Amino acid sequence: MNEIYFDNAATTRVDEGVVSLMAQVMREDYGNPSSLHTRGVQAQLLMERAQKQLLSALGAKGGQVLFTSGGTEANNLALFGGSDAKKRRGNRIVTTSVEHSSVLAAARELSRRGFETVEIQPESDGRISVEKLLDACNEGTILVSMMLVNNEVGTVQPVAEVAKKLRLKAPNALLHTDAVQAFGKIPFSVSALGVDMLTLSGHKIHAPKGVGALYLADKVRVTPLLYGGSQQRGLRPGTESVPMIAALGLAAKNAVDRLDDNRTNAQQTKDALIEGLSALPNVIVNSPNQNCSPFLLNCSAVGYRSETLLHFLASHGIYVSSGSACSKGAKSHVLAAMGKSVREIDSALRISLCETNTPPEATRFCDVLSLAMQSLRQS
Repeated sequence: MNEIYFDNAATTRVDEGVVSLMAQVMREDYGNPSSLHTRGVQAQLLMERAQKQLLSALGAKGGQVLFTSGGTEANNLALFGGSDAKKRRGNRIVTTSVEHSSVLAAARELSRRGFETVEIQPESDGRISVEKLLDACNEGTILVSMMLVNNEVGTVQPVAEVAKKLRLKAPNALLHTDAVQAFGKIPFSVSALGVDMLTLSGHKIHAPKGVGALYLADKVRVTPLLYGGSQQRGLRPGTESVPMIAALGLAAKNAVDRLDDNRTNAQQTKDALIEGLSALPNVIVNSPNQNCSPFLLNCSAVGYRSETLLHFLASHGIYVSSGSACSKGAKSHVLAAMGKSVREIDSALRISLCETNTPPEATRFCDVLSLAMQSLRQS
């Protein structure tokens, strides 16, 4: 039985070239980049190469990259570090109700600590209204955090449009975007987006788990979450994992170099999925028709519980999820915010693609889902 892996928003298989590079760095370039001898210098050069690869992949004309343990740490550093650096300029933080939990939980903790936080509800397609978001901003707003691609339904948010208008409405605000599901999946540059901070994660683009980054534009200041070393200018102290950072740099370069071909392949598979699902009774697509990532499709097989469907599909070698992997199976706050019914939320499946998935895999998925709906008892 050939495996069909449709859970690439949760994590991706590590690229063979990336594995080879990591192994080489661990075996041969194992120095501490803070050491002053030759091996330390070699490790530092690898970090500098990864920094350049990321800035190039992001289309940055300046700025810097802080390497982190992943997207969650980068999001926390953006929210806690950004708000702390700006706290003398105001007290309001604006975000959306469809953010990843690492943004929402951080914003709610900042609210508990005395900041005024506002969560903007999406439209029925998951898209955030620029007008609603800007209406929530005032001169006391110091931070706006809005994801670029939603991790459950794939909606592409109007971050660039927000950036253009935010400076007039809230001149002291930093604009942060969580681009974990956008980087290497949709074309953008940080310059065109106009953001101050951007989060990305390695294991969504065929690098290993445990490495990510926070991009900071020129003159953007954050305070650190950790203390105790001068690594990364004291903003993210601790000995850097050079093999992971080198891997992230190569994976980022690969993702952007192959972006057009990867998007074409993903869209072909997504189109086949939509065609196949449209023929199944009681299946609705929750992802929007427009302004959506070609790598993500969310649907509901109404009347059948997600967990039951996941196990049936897995028994046939097909792997999908019911929503964000970080939610550990909890009901989707994204679909709830979009106004979906309880039955639709309880039966949701998130199908997330990579460039190696194919239309025949989409056809087989639809056939097995149809078989599941004929075989399983409705809830």
